Amino acid sequence: MNKESVAAGTSAGATVQTQMIEESKRPSPWRHLVAGGLGGMTGAIITSPFDVVKTRLQSDIYHKSIAAKHSQANVRGMRGTLYHFVETAQLMRDIYVKESPRALFRGLGPTLFGVIPARSINFFTYGNLKPIIAGRSREDWSTHLIAAACAGVVTATATNPIWVIKTRLQLSPQVSHLSKRAKMSASKDVIRDIFKHEGFRGLYRGLSASYLGVTESTLQWILYEKLKDVTKDSNLPYMSTMVSAGLAKSVATVITYPHEVVRTRMRQGVPVGEQPRYTTLLRTLNLVWAEEGVGALYGGLSAHLMRVVPNAAAMFFIYELVTYRL
Repeated sequence: MNKESVAAGTSAGATVQTQMIEESKRPSPWRHLVAGGLGGMTGAIITSPFDVVKTRLQSDIYHKSIAAKHSQANVRGMRGTLYHFVETAQLMRDIYVKESPRALFRGLGPTLFGVIPARSINFFTYGNLKPIIAGRSREDWSTHLIAAACAGVVTATATNPIWVIKTRLQLSPQVSHLSKRAKMSASKDVIRDIFKHEGFRGLYRGLSASYLGVTESTLQWILYEKLKDVTKDSNLPYMSTMVSAGLAKSVATVITYPHEVVRTRMRQGVPVGEQPRYTTLLRTLNLVWAEEGVGALYGGLSAHLMRVVPNAAAMFFIYELVTYRL
């Protein structure tokens, strides 16, 4: 046997051994499910007030009062964009004072009811698809792209009805003053109202915008994996995980944010006796752009960033801790 054959055999053996070691280090498939759910729950509770404010700023139900404040403050252009951070604080204060502190956590029940399975499904699908797609090859950006896109579509389809109900509850000023039992009844009333006036399809309003939003989660996963790889030798692994997650979420959110506004408009309730205006993805996008300007497509961006960045940092920290550290 010549030296080349021996070297090739040694190299192949080393490759197989490396693959076997990597496979032995892979966590149980179900650990992705548990870790994703715990991470999602933690992030949602911490950042719930910003979620309520974001939904208000995205909806045209509150748009007139917000536009009036903009006019009084005489803010336009980039200054108007930066003013979003000011109005986020103002709206949060108004909700706290005029409606009650509990109003800042309005919709948290449906949010947790949706976030826990959504994150569980997303992390479970993504975490288990990666090795299947990569096979015997090393994971690269294309592996992360396909796995993240598939995970996003599965998650959006499975959980859309929950987000429709949550949006309707968050846009109702009366709900915050109700007891827990009354809120459960309100949720049932929302579901009953959707079936009565919109049918089963009403639970899937905004689904097309959610599919468009898959681009955000896909981009976030790709950026996170790349940043995590760059910082893997850090002396502060937990901190690098949180920074990588927060930075990835920030970039992905800013690039793809308009779909969030479109989705909220499509999910909000329709006044009795009126025809729904926001019926399809393109129609909604055109209406918002034509009637309110491009700035409206970024309504609630400040509140959204203030929510999703710490949310992502906390969520991925818990996920990595439970999946790979414990």
